[in-house]
Amino acid sequence: MKTSTLMPNYPPIYRYGLPGIFLAASLLVGCQPGHEATPGADTAPSTSPAISLEVIATGSNIAGANGLAIGPDGLLYVASVLGSTITVLDPDSGDVVRTWGLEDGVIGPDDLAFGPDGSWFWTSIMTGEVGGFDADGNKVIAAQLTPGVNPITFSDDGRLFVAQCFFGADLYEVDPKGINEARLISDQLGPGCGLNGMDWGPDGRLYGPRWFNGEVISFNVDDNTYRLEATGFSTPAAVKFSATGELHVLDTGTGAVIKVDDGKMTEVAMFSPGLDNFVFDSDGRLFVSSFADGFVSRRDNNGTVTELQPGGMSHSGGVTFHQGEIITADLHAIRGYHLDGSESFVQRNVLRVGIMGSALNIASDGDNLLLTSWVDGDVRVWDQTNQRRVWQKAALAGPVAAVRYAGLVVVAEHGTRRVVGFSDSDDSVEIVFAAELPAPTGLFAVGETLYVSDRVLGQILKVAAAGKPLALPEVVVGGLTTPEGFIVRDGNFIVVEADTGAITEIDATGNRRHLGTITPGSQAASPAEPPSQVFNGIAQDNDGNLYVAGETERKLFRIKANQ
Repeated sequence: MKTSTLMPNYPPIYRYGLPGIFLAASLLVGCQPGHEATPGADTAPSTSPAISLEVIATGSNIAGANGLAIGPDGLLYVASVLGSTITVLDPDSGDVVRTWGLEDGVIGPDDLAFGPDGSWFWTSIMTGEVGGFDADGNKVIAAQLTPGVNPITFSDDGRLFVAQCFFGADLYEVDPKGINEARLISDQLGPGCGLNGMDWGPDGRLYGPRWFNGEVISFNVDDNTYRLEATGFSTPAAVKFSATGELHVLDTGTGAVIKVDDGKMTEVAMFSPGLDNFVFDSDGRLFVSSFADGFVSRRDNNGTVTELQPGGMSHSGGVTFHQGEIITADLHAIRGYHLDGSESFVQRNVLRVGIMGSALNIASDGDNLLLTSWVDGDVRVWDQTNQRRVWQKAALAGPVAAVRYAGLVVVAEHGTRRVVGFSDSDDSVEIVFAAELPAPTGLFAVGETLYVSDRVLGQILKVAAAGKPLALPEVVVGGLTTPEGFIVRDGNFIVVEADTGAITEIDATGNRRHLGTITPGSQAASPAEPPSQVFNGIAQDNDGNLYVAGETERKLFRIKANQ
């Protein structure tokens, strides 16, 4: 029997992790605040001297580089899921020629492909849309499938194929005109992933890697049968044929690009783990993208490697001060920085394969770190020194943040609308500190008090004191715009208001002081994600300096103390 306090009649757990990401939209709308804002909550910001918000570290220009394709114009097209962009690059210089984004109807593109008639399409992994433009530039929705659509490719005669990976495992043929229903080719490739980055072979077969199986297979797409082509990979992420018809495999687990010829495997290039996709141009040059670091690189035929777009932090979210360093959660990595902004370490993770797991939020926990990921649907205690996972709470519904409080790992669990604590030494202990919150987001524990921000209510609430839940949460700050990360310092609250980018300090009387503004955070692609999507975090070091991770700018900011 679980020990439980204030257990609510909350809705069924909607899974955000890889088993599924469906969430009732009612969790995001129609929820009314339970309390009025405290006095002074709407007080205008006070006038004060200018405060310096300095950049101490920069990351990638692209918010995670995913699928790649060479267009008929000879340019390189790069998809970015969380950036919701397709960036068009000059393949020689790396210069950005154009960016397609939300205003163009591009939502969360994972991969993209060009048809022989000049049309082009992408997959929106978070929404399930297979969208694109016909040869005349008109927007077309080829198919509306369930979330998880990932790789996409055309046959030589213009047939279009997509598969699911991470949020499904099916393989489909879809109609580029969007008239006919998608045809299921296989639903037997899971669990976890059907195929990832695919390509059409010179033999008229569809080729693709099986992420969790370490192998490459090919399909006869007319009779729906497949055969094994190659095996023995760590984590094969994509396949492509060179201009001369040779099969190559990108192994994201090792960072290698490998040529496969009659069962013989030859390494042709080596990059860092965490690669997403690759493509050859007509001259045989190799282009690779990195989901972990956001870089795009080109390998010329003489072996020279040129970085076309830089790597670094790509989805900078939660941030914490830990053992004298600032550490950011970067989805597919955690990144450590010295206090001057120089990089101290990078710990990358290969999605659903690496032992660390992904991380969109992070908190110091003694000698360890607390990592939170709604993508994985879990919270972990991570020992960075020894590179090991100490504890894990899996099967959570959209966890957004976690902190240590009263000996428990306390989680803001968006999918169940609660703040809940778990014991990492006794699985029977589960204590609910707050329930029926529309969007519990950031957490902060100071002394014997626990606070949570609610992004929808625009409030910071006190939910526990002396290690025990309050009978009803108390609003301590109201009138905020989408509050996410926050800290408490000398009784004042310093909060990041995500949709405006404002960093605001609120004192005990409700007076407000504007500390700085970063670029607003990204919006969730659909109601199937927590509205924070990438958490906008803030941390403080021992000297009172503040650090803010600028998600959409991919920068680490510092506000020095005593300003």
